[in-house]
Amino acid sequence: MNARWLPSFVAGTRIQASVDADAIAHNLAVIRAHAGAASPAPRIWATAKADAYGHGLSLAMPGLGQADGIAVQQLPEAHACRAAGWQGPILVYGGLLAEEDIAQLDLADLHLVISHEAQLDWLASCPPRPDAPAVWLRYDGDIRLAGFSDEAYARAYARCTALAAQHRIGAIGHLSHYARAEDEDGVAEADARFRQVIAGLPGLVSTCNSAALLRHPGHVCATDWVRPGIALYGVSPLAGIDGPALGLRPAMTLTARLFAVQTLPAGASIGYRAAFVASRDMRVGLVSCGYGDGYPRHAGTGTPVLAGGRRTRLLGRVTMDVMIIDLDGIDHAAPGMPVVLWGTPDLPVETVAASAGTIAAELLTGLTARVPFTARD
Repeated sequence: MNARWLPSFVAGTRIQASVDADAIAHNLAVIRAHAGAASPAPRIWATAKADAYGHGLSLAMPGLGQADGIAVQQLPEAHACRAAGWQGPILVYGGLLAEEDIAQLDLADLHLVISHEAQLDWLASCPPRPDAPAVWLRYDGDIRLAGFSDEAYARAYARCTALAAQHRIGAIGHLSHYARAEDEDGVAEADARFRQVIAGLPGLVSTCNSAALLRHPGHVCATDWVRPGIALYGVSPLAGIDGPALGLRPAMTLTARLFAVQTLPAGASIGYRAAFVASRDMRVGLVSCGYGDGYPRHAGTGTPVLAGGRRTRLLGRVTMDVMIIDLDGIDHAAPGMPVVLWGTPDLPVETVAASAGTIAAELLTGLTARVPFTARD
């Protein structure tokens, strides 16, 4: 394993997540190259919701500096982006959660995704202003998690037109999200319906998350703004392909310390419920990470880790504070040695997620507050 992927431990820490802003900048450039194959090239909303997919907004922001805009989930995150130094456009996917949120619309270059009629009612109570937020009407499409139906969309657009004439909102755009963008046949029908609904309605168009960008490049040329998320952080959105295979670099490396080495006799068990029984004499290591840190409890024997520069495996059950790893062939293993749990080209987080029966985004966003985050040198 290349030494650059083994961050130095902060003194006194048992586990840490290091975030590489240069990797995020690299991934943004890779995404822009994909989008730039379209003509004209769309602009990029860099999605930083869920605290930049668990990487920490302040640590990730330096890597997002070349984005055209930042997209977050809720208004407090938009204010956090400004506090972190971002001065460009900010898109809020959740729009307004309640009427009192209109007090938070004091940011310049603010864009709100509007998904239901009540949000339009609340905006109607806003005082007119020359810098009123732009809105993006969300079409419910084939995902149906939020947005206006085919029948309701035109009525919502007409209401927005009236609000814009009163200077209660700014520009009006159209936004859609595909339910199956990672599938070869997952976009065409859904996009055709969306285009039919917005036909004849002026405004910019935003589609295409990471999966749509990478799987359906032909649709990129028909949109004004794309919205990559997970790929910015070095993770593939496509099944069976990891980020490094797409030219992406992992942005988070999770590392913990080996704190003890034991010899486990043949036939002996270790851990709760005797979940692992040695078939031969073997050396095992105890690593200072568990589900209390956000590592998945359901990760079982065979889940890969890197110890001493070599891939090895998890043994038995993950506990709140400890996991057990196989040290077979890693003769130099000793207490204090770092163990990489995910986030290198040799051990992408997607690989760990697949072993644990989950997805990379759940692992990245699931680390708990007791895991310290550091910027990669």
